[in-house]
Amino acid sequence: MTEFGTATPVVLSLSSHDPSGASGIQADIECAASLGCHATSVITALCSKNSRHTHNISPLPAALLIEQTRSLLEDMPVQAIRIGFVGSVENAEAIHSILRDYPQLPVVLDPATSICNGELADADAIVNATENLLMPLATVVTPDMGEAQEISPQSDTPEACAHQILESGCHYLLISGARRTQDTVENHLYNGRGLLRKYQWQRLPMQSHGNGATLAASIACYLAHGLLPEEAISQGQNFTWQALAHSRRLGMGHHLPNRFFWANGHLSQSGSGHA
Repeated sequence: MTEFGTATPVVLSLSSHDPSGASGIQADIECAASLGCHATSVITALCSKNSRHTHNISPLPAALLIEQTRSLLEDMPVQAIRIGFVGSVENAEAIHSILRDYPQLPVVLDPATSICNGELADADAIVNATENLLMPLATVVTPDMGEAQEISPQSDTPEACAHQILESGCHYLLISGARRTQDTVENHLYNGRGLLRKYQWQRLPMQSHGNGATLAASIACYLAHGLLPEEAISQGQNFTWQALAHSRRLGMGHHLPNRFFWANGHLSQSGSGHA
């Protein structure tokens, strides 16, 4: 594990509530606690879901989101913001307005577009609002390959997706699962200059839910500790791989990440992180 200073950074999370504990707010709180941060949480939507399916989504009112978020930012020294599924176009607009008032804070955005597919009538509008309002203000955007293609439907390669997404103005783009083989998974990191680095990880045998939330939340925590973006992105991937390697099947569906894997007293041998 990376060594940190004695101060406890505050991370602000805006995301949905996942009752299974796999993703959303609980993923952020667990990542923060595991990585020596304090999580403050603003719930954007309530979900009826378990380890197998999402059954229903109820966005929270934008006015409540604004009141909670601004009260926290005015009270506590937030050092990074993590944004997951926003729940509604109105919430995306509200978050956009708030982020413009705090341009100095690093923002990690997990687009989480797949959560609303088939559940919300305005799913396309939420994706568009996330792309047009939140991505331009993000330090790091962390879609998986499927989400990258949803955001840029005319693109059929990781490079084409990256080109379109980076036009939004985000500083860094990490596409997880950009390339897959039987044994490995590649994540590709881009910025305005193009492809910066490929990370190669051993492919794990189990299917897990909460991968994207764990990745985005851990990167936000490392940024809050003062790491530079590229180092935070590298460390966040390693943390996520370890959490997935130690994941547990607690229900009848997917495995859930174990974000306190280090409490087992040993670490798995991870992928190299290099392609």
